[in-house]
Amino acid sequence: MHGSQMTYAIVFFMIAQACDPALVGLFTPPRPTIGRYEVCTSSRPLEALLADGRGDGIHFGEVEALEALDAFGSGGTYNRFALARLYGGLRVRVARGWRQNGDRFESVTLLTPFPDVALTRLEPGTMTITVALTVTVLRPGRPDGSGRPGGSGGQGGRGGQGGRGGQGGR
Repeated sequence: MHGSQMTYAIVFFMIAQACDPALVGLFTPPRPTIGRYEVCTSSRPLEALLADGRGDGIHFGEVEALEALDAFGSGGTYNRFALARLYGGLRVRVARGWRQNGDRFESVTLLTPFPDVALTRLEPGTMTITVALTVTVLRPGRPDGSGRPGGSGGQGGRGGQGGRGGQGGR
């Protein structure tokens, strides 16, 4: 899939869902040090979102049945007791996946059933938690990743060999 096709696929995958900032506040780290989180919900079943996601280039693992606290993790600010009480021993079906397009990497988690914001009702559809990162590829051997001695200056167009023909003796 080419860059523009991937952009349209990402947009299509997200349009079929409603994203809610209140859910981001509950189920993701309060101040993430890297990446940007989105939490979206859909009335569609997990299997439908899996198929759509795979068609959009997301690589999913097997669907797992997890206890609620294991499925939602410890990164969010949600009330753990309220979530455990809400699920009452019912397991959450979870699928985890990823995709990369150029310098954008996404980790995608699908969960069903999912709680409402008040943690008082389970919804039959699917929640999607996505963290998107911009990946910077660093060249080995230099602290700044430039591949050149002294940072980003150096021998333009020399492929990061620092003017020594790759014979640096390091």
